[in-house]
Amino acid sequence: MKNSLLKNKNIVLGVCGGIAAYKSVELLRRLVKLGARVRVIMTGSAARFVGPTTFAVLSENPVCLDLFAETDDAAIQHIAWADAAQAVVVAPATANMVAKMAGGIADDALSTFMLAVTCPVMICPSMNSNMFEHPATQRNLEQLAADGCRILAPGVGELACKTSGPGRLPEPEEIVDRLISYLTPDDLAGKRVLVTAGPTREAIDPVRFISNPSSGKMGYAIARAAENRGADVTLVSGPVALAPPLNVEMVPVVSVDQMAEAVFARMDQADVIIKVAAVSDYRPVVSEAHKVKKGDGDIQLALTRTTDILKTLGQRKRAGQILVGFAAETRDMETYAMQKVAAKNLDMIAANLIGPPDSGFAADTNRMTLFFADGRKASLDVMDKAAVAHRILDEVALMIRVGGNVSDPAAAPQEN
Repeated sequence: MKNSLLKNKNIVLGVCGGIAAYKSVELLRRLVKLGARVRVIMTGSAARFVGPTTFAVLSENPVCLDLFAETDDAAIQHIAWADAAQAVVVAPATANMVAKMAGGIADDALSTFMLAVTCPVMICPSMNSNMFEHPATQRNLEQLAADGCRILAPGVGELACKTSGPGRLPEPEEIVDRLISYLTPDDLAGKRVLVTAGPTREAIDPVRFISNPSSGKMGYAIARAAENRGADVTLVSGPVALAPPLNVEMVPVVSVDQMAEAVFARMDQADVIIKVAAVSDYRPVVSEAHKVKKGDGDIQLALTRTTDILKTLGQRKRAGQILVGFAAETRDMETYAMQKVAAKNLDMIAANLIGPPDSGFAADTNRMTLFFADGRKASLDVMDKAAVAHRILDEVALMIRVGGNVSDPAAAPQEN
C-alpha cells in the first residue's frame, strides 16, 4: 500500500509450533500488503501445522527452517537476517520458545536467530491457559519484558484444546496495529487528543434521516495514529461500520446535538482537537413521531441550521490548544479552506476535493492539502489514510514543540 508506515521495513516473522500458526499466514499477508519486506523463520514443530511453502510464496522469500540445510549460506543465514531486521515478531510464541529466549538457549534456527537480534522484538504468546499461567512461563515473560521485548498479551476465550481462558493468539489486525505502535515514536505521549469521526444523522421520522456518505475511515485512522504515538485519545463517532481503535475511549453519537454535547463536555481537557466528522449543516424543523406515509402529491421539508461545532470550538479555544478542521469540497478548495481557517480560528485545516476515486468518502486513500493559519500550505501525494493521519499528526507534534503554528516553512516536515 502506497506510503504505508511499514513500507520497505525489513521484518522477520518467527512462527512456532501451535495450532495458532494458521493465523501467522494472515499476519504475513497483511504485513506484505502494507509494503513490508518479510522473511519467515519457522520451528520444526510449526512446519507440522503449516507448510513452509505457504510462507515462502506469500513472502516471496525462502523460509529458514533448519540451520544445517543444504545451502551455501544456511549456517550464517540467521546472522545476516538478524543484522538486516528492523523488527521481529514471534507469533505464535509457544511456552517452549518463550523459555528458550528467556534462558538464552539456541538449539534451532529461530532460537539461535533471536540471540543475534538487536532490533525491536514483539512476542505474541499463544498456548494452553494452564501453560500460560504457569509460574515458569510468567517468569520467562517477565524476563523477556525486562530484556526489552514487547509482550502482546494473549486473548481470552475458548482454545483449541477445549479449555477456556488466556492463551489465544490475538487477531492479525491487532498484531499489526501493535507492531506499528511499537515502531512509532511516542511524540504525543502525555497529550490528550479529541477526535470526531463519521457522519451524523438528523431524523425526518423513525425510518428516514438526513446524512452523508462519510465512512469514518479518516477519523478512525487519526485516532489510531494518535494512540500509536502515545496520546490519550477520545473518539466521538457518528454511526459507522468500523471496529473501534485499540486503547481509545469511544463515545458513540448519532445526531449533531449529541456530537456537540459530547465534544463540548470534553474540549477543556483536550490538548489537541481534530474534527474530522462530516456533520449535517441542517436538520428538519420537525422530526415526526411516526413514519410519514406516501401521498399523491409533493411535500415540503422545512430545515433549520444545526450547531456549528467547529466554529464554537474556535471561539472557545484556550491558549495553547490546537484545533484542526477538515473540509471536503467540490470546487474552489483553497479559497473555501482558507476562509474556514480564518472564520473558525483554526490552526490547520486538511482539505480535499470530492470526486476522484482515490480521495474522499469511503476510499482507503486520500489526496489532502493542508492549510495553516500562517498562510502556509502543503500538498500531499495520494496515500493511504493511515499515512495521511500520521502526516497530519507530524504537523500537530511540531506545533506542540514550538508552542504554536509554524511560520517558518523550513521547520515543517517535508513530503516524501
